Amino acid sequence: MLRDDDPPERRIEKLRRINDVLIGRIDRLEESRGSAWSMFQAAVALEQEVLTRTRQLEKALADLSQRNRELAVARASAEEANRSKTRFLRAASHDLLQPLSAARLFLSALSDTGMDDHQQELAGRLSGAFESVEELMHAVLDISRLDSQRIEFHRQPVPLGDLFRRLAAEYAPLAEARGLRLRFVPTAAVVESDPVFLRRIAQNLVSNAIKYTQRGGVVVGVRRQGPICWLCVHDSGVGIPAVDRNRIFDEFQRLGNDSGAPGMGLGLSIVRRACNKLGHPISMTSEAMRGTLFRVGLPAVTDGAGAARADAPGAAVRSLRGRVALVVENDAGMRRGYELVLTDRLGMVARATGGTAEAVAAMGEEPPDVILADYHLEQGDTGVHAIQTLRARAGRPVPAVMVTAHRDPDIARACATLGVSLMEKPVRPDELAEILGRILA
Repeated sequence: MLRDDDPPERRIEKLRRINDVLIGRIDRLEESRGSAWSMFQAAVALEQEVLTRTRQLEKALADLSQRNRELAVARASAEEANRSKTRFLRAASHDLLQPLSAARLFLSALSDTGMDDHQQELAGRLSGAFESVEELMHAVLDISRLDSQRIEFHRQPVPLGDLFRRLAAEYAPLAEARGLRLRFVPTAAVVESDPVFLRRIAQNLVSNAIKYTQRGGVVVGVRRQGPICWLCVHDSGVGIPAVDRNRIFDEFQRLGNDSGAPGMGLGLSIVRRACNKLGHPISMTSEAMRGTLFRVGLPAVTDGAGAARADAPGAAVRSLRGRVALVVENDAGMRRGYELVLTDRLGMVARATGGTAEAVAAMGEEPPDVILADYHLEQGDTGVHAIQTLRARAGRPVPAVMVTAHRDPDIARACATLGVSLMEKPVRPDELAEILGRILA
């Protein structure tokens, strides 16, 4: 505090100190006010940044929503395209397999006539060409169906002995033509599986084994291990190199050690797909120059359950002579093919008709021994309707066989309900004879 009686020097010193203090306060005040201003400016800048980022995020979310909508539309289009592909394949399979079935029946009838060596060679080459076309078509249809998410399987007891007999009749000529021994070990084992796809699995394994075996033979049998029956297909081929074992189940893969083997390399791909869908484990072991063994694990059913002992194929065919078969088929070529095979080869009496009404008129008062009906007839008529109508007219469940090119679960269910055997096109005369002999035995 300044006093009037202080000396000037003292008063000046006190004023200097007071001035310094005031200046210090002013500096601190300015610093404080500058910090607050900086904070305010920083807050404003942060708010602007948040608004900018928010607008960017909203735009990104809008873009993502648009992309999701586009993806949903693309997915729906792809699913519809896949369904259209499936419908097309189903329709095309019927239209393509129908003339192929007729051609096979005519070729079989031609082979039963007297021919010179040149004609027999031509017939054999034609038969081989039909086999290749049929195999490729079945492969494409099998892959399409196995890739479908809506596939249905019909698991039931399957006697492996019956399956072996059908495969032996089917592949014995191919093995004989290649100079190989084909042996099916007799078995009474019964397994649980889808009979159609189990047969396709076995067909592809046996066919593949024969194609890639140059000498020796192929043995097919069953080995029981606890609750599992292992379907075993063992060949004496050159084996599968280790570098190829991971790719042989892929599409269009063929071993380089036999480029002359026929086929498109789809058989094992179908086997893997079918086994995965059915839950059947599959394994493969191979040894150089000692062959290859494929094994498929199948859940066993009590031995003998559902397994009716079939007669020998020759006896079954002989039992058909003189029996009456009522054919319901709208395609004229197929009708004529059935007539030739049933009459000339099997010695049966064939009554060929084009639909349900015509079949009822042809039956008269005497029911046939067996009905052979195509599923797709004219103007909405079906083989199911034909069989039901003919059975009602006969007053008893006449044995019947349904023939179709469509692997439709609804058709399989309808046949199971009616107790009707189901046969896929193209029709093989030997298989037809085996089925007719079994159901009429």
